Amino acid sequence: MNIAFEISETRNCPLYEQGDRFALSEKSFSGPAGKEACLILVRDLTQFLFRVGSMSKEELAVGTFNCSGCVGLIKYKVCTQAEQVEKGALVSIEDAVQREYGVAIKSPFLQALPAEKRKETLAHFGLIEVSTGTPLIIKDQKNMNIYLLLEGALIVENDGFILARLQQGDICGEMSYLGADLAVSTVRANSDCKLLAISGTEFGELFGDIPDVQLFMARLMAQRLNRNNIERARDFASCMTGRIDKTPPAELLQIFHMNQKTGILRLELLKGRGQVFFNEGAMVSASYDSKVGKEAVFAILAAKKGVYRFSTGVFDKEKKLDEIGEFMTILMEGVQRLDESS
Repeated sequence: MNIAFEISETRNCPLYEQGDRFALSEKSFSGPAGKEACLILVRDLTQFLFRVGSMSKEELAVGTFNCSGCVGLIKYKVCTQAEQVEKGALVSIEDAVQREYGVAIKSPFLQALPAEKRKETLAHFGLIEVSTGTPLIIKDQKNMNIYLLLEGALIVENDGFILARLQQGDICGEMSYLGADLAVSTVRANSDCKLLAISGTEFGELFGDIPDVQLFMARLMAQRLNRNNIERARDFASCMTGRIDKTPPAELLQIFHMNQKTGILRLELLKGRGQVFFNEGAMVSASYDSKVGKEAVFAILAAKKGVYRFSTGVFDKEKKLDEIGEFMTILMEGVQRLDESS
């Protein structure tokens, strides 16, 4: 139960004045900003809370109550629901989250939700925990939930490229609000995370007819769609594509090494997909035909037909890796193997 009180009269009270408001629940007490809590008043209001169940709505609506008194005295009344909303006596959903989960959070998403629905809202959220590196949402797989990040950090990625980093107060999975159950990007925990989750269907039923919420969701999705379009345009502009019968693998690798490129070279070859990660011109990871590292590079150098695509970008995991070997040494050994086999 949550009740808000307003002081209607004061007599020599050293702490409060007429118009000050308080909010009380079974778990917490909040008073006027910048003023210390009077322990006598807290005790009185707590005792009052236990008597509320036996009081009628009429008694609550018209009643004026006194504190026990010290050097002064105050009289207070219970605010009606309309007064609580109008005067801001209701605790915000952000405050309710802090009291329920012990996390102080500032979130535009929570601020868009109506305060008068805070209890109903939190009842529909569930707390989940995700460990570092674990995917929360996987591209092209079903996602039915909207997630609010309480603690930790998330990354949004597409085909290995990082599109965005999410921090406390951000949400993801918003497309489920529109009924789009297949995710367009992967969202992965970049550290241990705590999140609140609500199904997109439930969220729509609760808030689908509230203009402020609709406006927030529309703006958020428009911003993220614009960001994705910018990233795709940048990716397109930074890509090199072609056929390896026109530009052999050895020449390709030298181009990216000499120009100190950072990104990924993807190749569609006879035995499947191969890829080589570059960090400032150094090869830090490679895979092809069940081989990894230098052996994968040697196998790629032997390919005669196929297509390639190089995309610039930063990869958190690969950026931390050491190069798989000195570039020219690997290249010369690969060429020597080709000569011996032919």
